[in-house]
Amino acid sequence: MDPREYNELQPDEGDFEGGEGERGIVGDTYRKIRSKYGQIDSSNSSKPTSGQGIGSSLFHKLHEAVNEIGSKLDPNAGVGGIHSHTHTGNDCDAGVHDTTEHRYDSFAAQRTGNDAKWYVDGCGYMWAVSEALERATESIWILDWWLTPELYLRRPPSGNEQYRLDRMLHAAAQRGVKVNVIVYKEVTQALTRKYLSPTLPKYLLSLLPRSTDAVTKTLTSLGLAATFFSLEHVERENPLIVPPLTVCSSHTKHALEAIHPNIAVFRHPDHLPDAQTLQSSFISSLQNISLSAKKASELPTDALKAIYGMNNDVILYWAHHEKLCLVDGKTAFMGGLDLCFGRWDTNQHPLSDCHPSNLDDIAFPGQDYNNARIMDFQDVSHWQNNALNRKDSPRMGWSDISISLHGPVVEDLRAHFVERWNFIYNEKYDVRKDTRYSRLTFSQNTAGVVPYQTPSAPQPASYQPYRPSAQYDISPQSQQIYSPPPPNPQNGSQASYIAPPLVGYRGVNDDGEGEEARGLSDHHRILRDRVGQESRDLGNVMRGRFEEGKQYLAGNEHYGNIHGHPQRAGISCQITRSCTKWSHGVPTQHSIANAYISVIQNAEHFVYIENQFFITATSNEQKPVKNKIGAAIVERIVRAARNGQKFKVIVCIPAVPGFAGDLKDDASLGTRAIMEFQYDSINRGGHSIMEEVANAGFDPTEYIRFYNLRNYDRINVSGSMREAEQRSGVDYDEARGQHDEAVELPAEEAGERRIDQRKYQAYQQMATNMNRQGSLYKGSWDSVSECYMLGGKDIRDVPWEAGDYPEIQAFVSEELYIHSKVCIADDRVAIIGSANLNDRSQLGDHDSEIAVVIEDPTSVESYMDGRPYRAAHFAATLRRQLFRKHLGLLKPQNMEQPDSNFHPVGVPNTYDYGSREDQAVIDPLSENFLNLWNTRARINTTAFSKIFHPVPDDSVRTWADYDRFYEVFFKQADAEAEGKQGKKKPAKYQWGHVVESEFSPGEQGCREVKELLSTIRGTLVEMPLLFLIKEDIAKEGFGLNAFTEEVYT
Repeated sequence: MDPREYNELQPDEGDFEGGEGERGIVGDTYRKIRSKYGQIDSSNSSKPTSGQGIGSSLFHKLHEAVNEIGSKLDPNAGVGGIHSHTHTGNDCDAGVHDTTEHRYDSFAAQRTGNDAKWYVDGCGYMWAVSEALERATESIWILDWWLTPELYLRRPPSGNEQYRLDRMLHAAAQRGVKVNVIVYKEVTQALTRKYLSPTLPKYLLSLLPRSTDAVTKTLTSLGLAATFFSLEHVERENPLIVPPLTVCSSHTKHALEAIHPNIAVFRHPDHLPDAQTLQSSFISSLQNISLSAKKASELPTDALKAIYGMNNDVILYWAHHEKLCLVDGKTAFMGGLDLCFGRWDTNQHPLSDCHPSNLDDIAFPGQDYNNARIMDFQDVSHWQNNALNRKDSPRMGWSDISISLHGPVVEDLRAHFVERWNFIYNEKYDVRKDTRYSRLTFSQNTAGVVPYQTPSAPQPASYQPYRPSAQYDISPQSQQIYSPPPPNPQNGSQASYIAPPLVGYRGVNDDGEGEEARGLSDHHRILRDRVGQESRDLGNVMRGRFEEGKQYLAGNEHYGNIHGHPQRAGISCQITRSCTKWSHGVPTQHSIANAYISVIQNAEHFVYIENQFFITATSNEQKPVKNKIGAAIVERIVRAARNGQKFKVIVCIPAVPGFAGDLKDDASLGTRAIMEFQYDSINRGGHSIMEEVANAGFDPTEYIRFYNLRNYDRINVSGSMREAEQRSGVDYDEARGQHDEAVELPAEEAGERRIDQRKYQAYQQMATNMNRQGSLYKGSWDSVSECYMLGGKDIRDVPWEAGDYPEIQAFVSEELYIHSKVCIADDRVAIIGSANLNDRSQLGDHDSEIAVVIEDPTSVESYMDGRPYRAAHFAATLRRQLFRKHLGLLKPQNMEQPDSNFHPVGVPNTYDYGSREDQAVIDPLSENFLNLWNTRARINTTAFSKIFHPVPDDSVRTWADYDRFYEVFFKQADAEAEGKQGKKKPAKYQWGHVVESEFSPGEQGCREVKELLSTIRGTLVEMPLLFLIKEDIAKEGFGLNAFTEEVYT
């Protein structure tokens, strides 16, 4: 999930007599009003005036009442609650969730006979998507959180104009391909305010019985007025959604539908009903309430849920979060990567995109050059406009994982898309009678379906169910662990017993002539008819099982020989998802959470988790967090520790799990809230994973550790740029802007609208001439991101041409944003999809998600804790590729030289088995690997901390530490600091740049910086688990209370 979905609400600090540390709407409102209109005189605090006492008491009572209601907004929290459903047993409350006969309680069965391919980062993935779109002949179905029509799937844009997404979809539509797109419809600002007053309080007051006395009516009216005044104040000063999401689904819809009638785009959900629906909701929830003044201050939960978009029919907070692309119903792309701005990246993740010698080398045009930690996307419908100064500001790298699939499992992805499309069509598009929109039809088959029997059912002798807890063996003799055989019609243990026919019986189709002549009595005829019917029924069963067996075998043979090498039974895949009534029109499903818990519990050796978030609970004591993936982690670690078993959990998550600038700013409340929930999941709060392991008597750091990613680069604002600007008379950024406008021209306007390119042409011509004369560096060092990758040049040897900026000021750093959603266990099982590790993704009734569980029967030689080990090809190569990237043991990716990892499924992933770098990461439990991993993280962390002072940092344990370590260098001082009105003291250093005061002045300081940078390899750094450990990170305030904290989990 993109952090912009976590709507950041403004906090307001202050004490409130209703209870220190409480977070409630009315209490927050009281604090804000009191701060605005004056504090109560402390000298009179012991004897407040009448007015003060009444007002304070009223707000106190309302604060308690409304905050209590807020805490009950989700009455399902806690033991036995409706949505306390990812507990250890995985059993959901009866009658609430969809129950199935499939593993993980998924809507889809486990299927074999598939081919799967991984993509690490967006460069290769989007190239593969472009190939599939180019070959499409029938249909293209896309389900995305955000889709940017102007996204380039191949880079650089210059020379790849035809591979922009909208142009590719246009070309496909012209070929007769039907294009169906579903995108999340984002929330706009302050949706609920107009429904608060005066309609609702008047309606509530009207519910009082006619016999109600005047005093009660007056008190009720006052209570309603005060309550809704507080709600309105919150809405006015701090709307629920501030700021509105910077995505623009309206632009996506209109831009795509304008280019061809074969393209249809749905936006969903509609976040609020019309007034009639809302009124009906209120009536239905309140009609049985006997209202009084007390009841008015304790508004019914359903009414508040209706106001705040949290009932079954009004969706304010939750999003469609799947990332899915289906081409011709045969090839599927899914995972963490949306087809939108900010996602395309190479595995070295350059932070700079300045190209003084050739503007056509620009890889990130317009707003695709983005660093949301500095400035989020602005007005994305004008994609060519980008206010982020590329000469000063780095972009933010994007680390992500997606896959492509082919084979029987695609049937379940097709089913998921068709169900979603038809659900939305029936809900909002059917009434429009627009010929562009129509229902989709789909007939699912059962090819490759693996029979599944619950653990409590008796197991046939010849069938081995999925048991990750058993000792793995991927030898040919034990392939059934990954690909169980189908029911065998010839095996008596797999089919019902069929009695032999009666003596003299000629068959079930006998016409009955001569019955009496053969001596058949009425009794015999009745018996014959009954046996005949039973035989026909059993025959139908047998034929059905025979067909299932044929389809299973066909699935096993599917892609049985890909590019000359056999895959014995194809890869086993199972689709899981999170969805519910609002998102999919079905009872709540959370099979992704079930899969995570099962895979972790059954892991034998290690678990690797790479995710955008890590918010989970170890028990019901960690409200409001409900998912129990953390409990599974604790249980597995403690079990290993008690058994004396070596077991490791490695977790990589972003350092800052949201797009916040200065973490101390009020605007960063959402990010701080997420960070607080994460730290409470990891090592704080009394019930975290590490605390629970320690309480069991074991050192948690021996079993689980957490890491982040960070990288650096150098922006090429060297003498080359200055010379080209001077000779051409054109500012580089103005020329770059015209270049971006040209490559981002809308598909429907391409070739029709002329744009001004004179500055671009003048600069580019001069740069070309200077290149010929050899007076410009020819782009080799427009980025130095290769320097921390395998085979990269030593940063100390990289040249710099002096210009307007000294080299030390050109170095920049930023967190490498982890957006992956992957879990790998024992190098044998992988879960990959769109689901984050938090409540929003895992509970099922929040965001909609999709994921696939992959088990590859193709084995590779490996090691585990120093012993020979048979690992699964898919999971092992993906895990090794990720570890090598993070450690800098991969070569830099060339966007213009595709290898096998750039193509769709069918062309296997390329991986250099047996190389020195492969051997370094082959055994995730070996002491050599663990020393390499942890030492590299420590060295990188130390260097980045010294050079750039990034936060979070372990040395920052209080807000005072934060000021000393970070703000004193990067925060603009208030006017009072200089005693000057109307002026601000500029920050000492620009965001993400070198803290020069840590080094010697002049060239010596730059050499010292480069010396430290030369120690960095890869992007792995330690997660600072002590950051602000002595503070309440989120702080209390307007934005974080019982109504809104659920959004951040």
